[in-house]
Amino acid sequence: MENVALIESFSEFKDDKLIDRVTLMAILEDVLRNALKKKYGDDDNFDIIINPDKGDLEIWRNRIVVADGEVEEPNQEIELSEAQRIEPDFEVGEDVAEEVKLIDLGRRSILALRQNLISKIHEHDNTNIYKHFKELEGEIYSAEVHHIRHRAIILLDDDGNEIILPKDRQIPSDFFRKGENVRGIIESVELKGSKPAIVMSRTSPLFLEKLFEQEIPEVFDGLITVKKVVRIPGEKAKVAVDSYDDRIDPVGACVGMKGSRIHGIVRELGNENIDVINYTNNIQLFVTRALSPARVTSLKLDEENMRAEVLLRPEEVSKAIGRGGHNIRLAGQLTGYEIDVFREGAEEDVELKEFSDEIESWIIEEFSKAGLDTAKSILEQDVDDLVKRTDLEEETIVEVIRILREEFEE
Repeated sequence: MENVALIESFSEFKDDKLIDRVTLMAILEDVLRNALKKKYGDDDNFDIIINPDKGDLEIWRNRIVVADGEVEEPNQEIELSEAQRIEPDFEVGEDVAEEVKLIDLGRRSILALRQNLISKIHEHDNTNIYKHFKELEGEIYSAEVHHIRHRAIILLDDDGNEIILPKDRQIPSDFFRKGENVRGIIESVELKGSKPAIVMSRTSPLFLEKLFEQEIPEVFDGLITVKKVVRIPGEKAKVAVDSYDDRIDPVGACVGMKGSRIHGIVRELGNENIDVINYTNNIQLFVTRALSPARVTSLKLDEENMRAEVLLRPEEVSKAIGRGGHNIRLAGQLTGYEIDVFREGAEEDVELKEFSDEIESWIIEEFSKAGLDTAKSILEQDVDDLVKRTDLEEETIVEVIRILREEFEE
């Protein structure tokens, strides 16, 4: 009964959702064989019989009977007199099977066996979790906020698995409370030691692509293909879509009537502005579409150096560049081309760097970041707009405008 009682106590460590009783018994046999090797030096001559239904266990040690005083391998051989105490009619050369009780291994060995069993079960559980989530990499997953830390949010799924949502994988406007459900993609799964580290992301372009699959039936069914997604998380995104069926308008199907279909995606991403664009192999047309909502007057491609020179009317320039330069940056990422914007009538303009004697270089750099690299591009803007589009103080901007106006007045 000692063996049965010990098996039942070991079974308390079984995690019902991750390991079945048969697997537990297989792990137990492996642990027992390790214990037998430590005590007897070898386990080849031991039979371990486990009944997973009853939780029953028997260990039998098999030895060959030799004459008294001739034992050379105590684990393999047994003296005749000792064998006859087990069964009086044993003779030299016969096999003796003797039952070994777990308690015979000693208290210290049993404690070690118990710890080893716990470790093996946890290892098995962690391997299963790792395999499960490795298959889910790149897929949308939901979990509940369990703990909020400075650099990450710790989530728990329905099975109690821990998922990490790092700060830099959160959309800037994200704000979660404990118990709230969070969606993202499983970005990476790694084994750190023996424990799987599961990382979720809400900033990955793939998350937006998977939201399109989830929310738009034609994308899910494969009638519309998402060709490429680029994002500035929480600010703006551009999604190029295509359909091999001429009867389907891919942009219209994705956006829906009055934006009804894309509204849920926009809300999920913290009101991220999403431009859906018809994909085309015609690079000139694709660059033109990528700069939407700006209307391009003309475009010149340098395919060898992957550059595009775009001519725009003055009122279209700010649309092409976008707030903080987001629109032109994403258009470049979407098409793979570096896009240079030129204004109609720019021959009368002056590049801002020509004023480097009067305007400090870091100020010129701040304007350039916002796509404002000529005198007229700044003079065409209101002071309030320039303050919003750059990190510059109003006083600095007013002084720059004064310097530029003096140049043109001369």
